[in-house]
Amino acid sequence: MDIKLTKHDKRYIESTDDVYSIMQRVLLRENKIDQEKEHLWIIGMNQAGYILYIELIALGSYKSVNIEPMNVFRVAVMKNASRVILVHNHPSGSLIPSEADKDITDRLIQVAHILNIELIDHLIITPKTYISFRSIKLMAELEQSLKYVPTYQVVERIRKQEKQIAKEKLAVERDKTKTAQQKLKEIKQKAETEKKILINALLEKGVSIENIAKILGITVRAVKGIINLK
Repeated sequence: MDIKLTKHDKRYIESTDDVYSIMQRVLLRENKIDQEKEHLWIIGMNQAGYILYIELIALGSYKSVNIEPMNVFRVAVMKNASRVILVHNHPSGSLIPSEADKDITDRLIQVAHILNIELIDHLIITPKTYISFRSIKLMAELEQSLKYVPTYQVVERIRKQEKQIAKEKLAVERDKTKTAQQKLKEIKQKAETEKKILINALLEKGVSIENIAKILGITVRAVKGIINLK
């Protein structure tokens, strides 16, 4: 359902306070019964932050709302929105993101990537206040998640990372100073940490250790050593 802006609402988004100012009024326009149900809205904008539309994607119960990822971006694609903000209310008054809130945001970040749309924030609102995933660093954390990244993209990321690390190591090894050697040590430590994260992501997607070893071109024992398995 398309949400109409009033003459009192800003047409440009410059901060999360602007988002809340608009969506608080939208929520309060609902009747008392509907205010006690969870809503999910999406705000579509152009690159300059001008609001193209506000859409009510789903209306749920007092404690949850079912979301189909493609419905979230359907209007964004139709109206050529390059940036979107998710907003949903918690009738309970709590501003603590649930595990379901985090999970759907994680999924939607990946769908947005596929569609070349920037999901810039997710707000939880009540009639009196709000919280922004971006401001509490949760958005940045979810953007690093590999849970919904396709397996082939995780593999590509590993290979790209290895090429970059090899390039950096070669440059450092040409410099024989103590500082260069310390940098080489740091590069190796960083590489092992990132490789461990990527290997665990592949394991969670059901890729066997044997296949991971083939992808990386190393032994099964080496893979187990990276992820501290005996």
